[in-house]
Amino acid sequence: MEIAISAIERQEKYKLLIGCIVPRPIAWVTSLSGDGVLNAAPFSYFNVASIEPMMVSIAVMRKPGSVRKDTARNILESKEFVVNMVDIYNVDNVNETSADFPPEIGEVDALQLATTPGRMVRTPRLADSRIHFECKLHQIVELGDPVTSDLIIGEVVHVQVDDSLYQSGRIDIAAFSPVSRLAGHSYAKIGEIFDRPRPVYPPKSKEE
Repeated sequence: MEIAISAIERQEKYKLLIGCIVPRPIAWVTSLSGDGVLNAAPFSYFNVASIEPMMVSIAVMRKPGSVRKDTARNILESKEFVVNMVDIYNVDNVNETSADFPPEIGEVDALQLATTPGRMVRTPRLADSRIHFECKLHQIVELGDPVTSDLIIGEVVHVQVDDSLYQSGRIDIAAFSPVSRLAGHSYAKIGEIFDRPRPVYPPKSKEE
């Protein structure tokens, strides 16, 4: 099937993207409003942006009328945030924070989520998570005309990893048990893992 993007509506584009680009890692983001309200929200348009400097990117869709979501507005104001990683043990709480809470109501307090202090940022971490990326805002790129998305690029200034997950300089994926987003209401756990060594150039001939 050939799909002309100009011929499909926004909802069809949305379903096409989230159905094809899977699985997607989830950033469970905590951010502070100017009034000190601690917001927590999950975003699956999330990935590594750079290694040196160490950066991550999160795309936060705007509400109708090009209105920024609480997370994007808080990060723009405070210039910092924390990415709390999602696993099989905290995914239910993560899902609870995806509800449309009003700006004056913090998901963390409303859902009675435990927190721990950040080391390099004022924004607290979520205790339910076992991996945390403390970030300083590097840049927000506005996408669309009118703007429909805030692409947030954050520089990671501190990482906390639970001792049980960090073995010989590597993350133990089995112990971590990360969870990713699929389409609709679906999530996924890590399934079968297989290796493919990266080839070198020039490639060997098939006779070798």
